[in-house]
Amino acid sequence: AGFACFGSISELVDDSLNMRKEDLFDLVRLRIEGLSLLKETLGEKNIDFQPHGGYEIFFNTAPKVLEKMDGINNLLYPLFEKLVFRSNNTKIKSFGFSEKHVHYLIENPFEGQINTGKMIKTLRSKVNTSNIDYFSMVEVEAFDLNKKKLVFNLKLKGQNVEIKTQKLAVCTNAFTKQFFPDLKLNSGRGMVILTKPIINLKIKGAFHYNGGYYYFRNIQNRILFGGGRELDHENEATTNFGINKRIRQHLLSDLGDFILPSKNYELETEWSGIMGFGKNKKPLIEKRGENIALGVGLGGMGIAIGSKIGQATARLLFD
Repeated sequence: AGFACFGSISELVDDSLNMRKEDLFDLVRLRIEGLSLLKETLGEKNIDFQPHGGYEIFFNTAPKVLEKMDGINNLLYPLFEKLVFRSNNTKIKSFGFSEKHVHYLIENPFEGQINTGKMIKTLRSKVNTSNIDYFSMVEVEAFDLNKKKLVFNLKLKGQNVEIKTQKLAVCTNAFTKQFFPDLKLNSGRGMVILTKPIINLKIKGAFHYNGGYYYFRNIQNRILFGGGRELDHENEATTNFGINKRIRQHLLSDLGDFILPSKNYELETEWSGIMGFGKNKKPLIEKRGENIALGVGLGGMGIAIGSKIGQATARLLFD
C-alpha cells in the first residue's frame, strides 16, 4: 500500500510492553535501514518518495500512549538525533477530519510514502539491465530437495517448465507454508480501497489509528485506505484473495464519519493483499539444508524491511 513507515506510537508502546528495549531499538533500526536501502537501491525520484510525515489518530482527549511517549522518544533518539513523536492537534482541523470524533493527533515527521507501481517498474528495469531473467504471473508448483542440483517446476499458462539451480531463495512470505508446513508463520489478509480524485483534498501524509490496524494516505488528490483485519481475524487468516464485506462496510463508515466528513467521494477500485506474520515481529531468515534459504514473515512491513531481508537472505544463501 506504499507506506514508508516504521511503526506508529501506539504500536511501539505496545511492543515495548512485550519486548526488551534493545530488541525494540533493533527492530526500528532494521526498518529505518531498510527504507534507506530501498531508496538508495532504486532512487527516491524513481519510487516517487514523498516525505509528508506520519500521524496517528486518537478518539479520546488524553490517549494513554502520552505517558510512554517520552520514553519512546528517548529510546529512538540515537537513531534520529531528534524527537520522533510529538502532539499536533492543530492539524486535525486543517486536514478536514471530524473534530467530533478525532480529538488527538500525534505527528512523526520522519515517515513518508512511495508509489509501489513505480517501485516495481524500477526494480524490474534494474533486474533486466543486470541480465537476470524475470518471470511474472508464474506459479511455482514444486521443487525437488533430494538432488544435489535443485530442480523446481513452474506452471506457466498450462505448460510445465523445469528450471535447475544450485541455490534457491524462498521469499514468498505468507505463501511459504505450502512448501514448508512446519513453519511458524501465519497469514493475514488486508483489504484496501481507493477513491476517485477528490476536489480540494486537505489530507497529506500517512495516517494510522486503532493500534495500526487501520491506515490511510493521500495519493495526490485520492485517498487510499485499508485495514480492519481485527474485525474478523479468523476469516482473514487466509492466503485466498478476496473482499470481506463486513470489513469493507466498516472502512466506508469510517471514511464518511471522520476522515472525509464533508466531502463527496466515489470509490475507484478495491483489492486485497496477503501478509505473513511470524511468532513475533522478527522476520524469519533461515537456511534449509545447504542450498535453500528462507526470507519470510515480514509482518506487514515489507516496504520498510523487504530490502534488508532480501540482502540478509542472499548473504545467508551464499555463506
